[in-house]
Formats: sequence, C-alpha cells, structure tokens
Amino acid sequence: MKEFCEELYPPTFNNPAPSLTALLPISAHSSLANCKFPAIFNFGDSNSDTGGISAIIGQAPVPNGETFFHRPAGRFCHGRLIIDFIAESLGIPNLSAILDSVGSNFSHGANFATAGSTIRPPNTTMAQLGTSPVSLDLQYVQYSDFRERANIIRTQGGFFQQLLPEEEDFKKALYTIDIGQNDLTAGYKLNMSTEQVKAYVPDVLDQYSKVIRGIYSQGGRSFWVHNTGPVGCLPYAMDWLSITSGQLDKCGCASAFNQVAQYFNLRLKEAVVQLRKELPLATITYVDVYSIKYYLINHAKRLGFKKPLRACCGHGGGKFNYNRLMRCGSKKIVKGKEIIIAKSCKDPSIWINWDGIHFTEAANKWIFDQIVNGSFSEPPIPLKFACHKVDH
Repeated sequence: MKEFCEELYPPTFNNPAPSLTALLPISAHSSLANCKFPAIFNFGDSNSDTGGISAIIGQAPVPNGETFFHRPAGRFCHGRLIIDFIAESLGIPNLSAILDSVGSNFSHGANFATAGSTIRPPNTTMAQLGTSPVSLDLQYVQYSDFRERANIIRTQGGFFQQLLPEEEDFKKALYTIDIGQNDLTAGYKLNMSTEQVKAYVPDVLDQYSKVIRGIYSQGGRSFWVHNTGPVGCLPYAMDWLSITSGQLDKCGCASAFNQVAQYFNLRLKEAVVQLRKELPLATITYVDVYSIKYYLINHAKRLGFKKPLRACCGHGGGKFNYNRLMRCGSKKIVKGKEIIIAKSCKDPSIWINWDGIHFTEAANKWIFDQIVNGSFSEPPIPLKFACHKVDH
C-alpha cells in the first residue's frame, strides 16, 4: 500500500480533503451552554453494539474485550467503541444493551444496537449471511416499549425505579444512530450488482427517516447521526466478495463498495436536510465518519498505525489475515485441548483493523477525537453543544 493514496472523499462535503487539525474557533460557540445530556439512546449495528447480539447468541469470545475490560464485554473489539468514548466525554457511564438482563443499568440511557443489524428488515438469517434479526425498525419498537414500561415502573416505585431514566431524560437525551453498512453489503452477498444495490438505497433511507420521525413524535430532539464508513476498505468485504486487483483504488480498497457507501451517504445527508424541515424542534447533526476513516486508512503510517487493511485478530495470514469461517477468537481441539487459533496481534494499539470487520480501540479513539469538536459535522457543532440549533 502506498503512503498517500488517492483522496476519495464523499460528495456530501464540498471540501475535498478536510484538515484533521482544523478545530472550530472557540468564539464560534462561546455563547452556547453545555447541553448536559442526562442520557444517550443508541441505535445501530456492531460498530456500536455493547452487548446486544451477545445477549442473543453468546458473548463475543476472547480476545474481544481483554485490553480495556479484561474480559468479553459484548463488543467486537479488544477495547472501547466510538459510542463508549461519546458517553465518557459527556460524563455518562457505558451504555447497557437493552437485551442484556444481567447487571444492566438504564438510568443513563440504553443501547438498542446489535451486531449485524440492518435498517431494512432482513430476508436472510444470521446463519446464512450474519444478519441480525433486530433491524432498525425493531430497535425502535424496543425503544418505544422501554419508554412505556419505564413510566409504569416509575409509577409503581421500588428498587427498579432507580435503574431507569427519568421521564424528562427522554426529551433531553442525545439520540445516536450509526447504521447502514450491513444494508449495503447484504446486496453484494446476494450477488447484486452495484447499480442494484444503489437502487434500493432510497427505500432503506425512507425506513431510516421513519424511525427518526417516531423518536421525535415521542419527544426526542437531539440526534447525532453517523454516515457509513468506507466498507470497501474492510478485509471481510474484500475477502467475501472476491475483489480483483483491477477493482481496487490506490489505497487497496474496493472502489465499487466505497462508491456505494458514498452514494448512501449523499442520500442520507439529503434525508437529514428533509427531516430538519419536517421536524422544526429537532437538532440533527450529520457526522462524516466516512471521510475520517478513509483518511485514517490513507495515512496510517503517518498517524502511527500499521497495515490498515489487515486484521489484527484473525487467522490465515496473507493479505488480510481474515477467514470468515475462523473469525477472531475461533477455537479448535488439538490433542484433546481447546486452543484459540484466531489470535490477537501483539500490540493492537498500532493497528487500525481489529478483526477484519471492526476497528481497534486505538482507531476508534482517534476517530472520536476528530468528530467530538464538530470539524466533520454538518452543522459544524461540537458534541457537547449538539442540542442547540445553529445555522447550517
């Protein structure tokens, strides 16, 4: 891979190569008060799942979780995710997965994300293509049910009341959404062409918008929306779909997949603009995660990382160190003893990709550090001020 690849930023932003050091002037937001969000309600897929799918099919195995949590912690990462850093920066404890009944505390919000989730209800099973049954519409159903039952329990009083948000918290909370990647790869896994995948994006985003409208109808006002990342730079996508060298860009990423992600992001931004018109009391911040992730992969060596297209935790070596049949933490019996054959690299802190699909904690932290100040947001407002309406 070359040190400096072709800059392929999505057409949703006018700046072709945004500066990662360009902070907004402090004076630009000096008159705004810190939002002091009392809770976060998160919707998404494995990029922000803190235990949802693990509650359904069992914990993500060791070495997942071992760097920060020192045990499996429901995350497909050795440490923390971007949503963990978002919560920490706002003074909110790590979010419990709504599906996890053991040791959960929802007084500061809840996480409805599950690994493998799509926006549209899936027509395949997890066993077939790794798709979660808990699509975004069901996450919204869970949210609505959670809110209604929380009201009932607060009325009844007792011990469980203290584990739930206050009624006002639902209105003052930050609603974070990071989903869409699996909708795009699902089409390719079903042997669809790029044009066929693009053709169903409008329907996907119609369903996405419907969920935001639903949350708004129940009083939600502050939304922090991530676009989807460069899926064409993930080892699992290139391995599963047998990409040839002629289909790669100068960074070694699959051009067609990234073009679809860019198309999705363009349409997502348009949907956000429309939602702002429909929902006058909402503040919806669109965050360009694609550009940040692509820049990170593009300039890995300069930023202190290595082998951006190779999994730290995997099996098989080769270009990607990824085998979908022996993913991170996979075990086998050798001479009567169970051993891990898909192991972690020695130092995940200098790797970008954790397991062929997800990013390492170090990469997640680096990405968070770029988005927290609003430099990659539209409107360009820092996370802690994301409850305020500003000019776009």
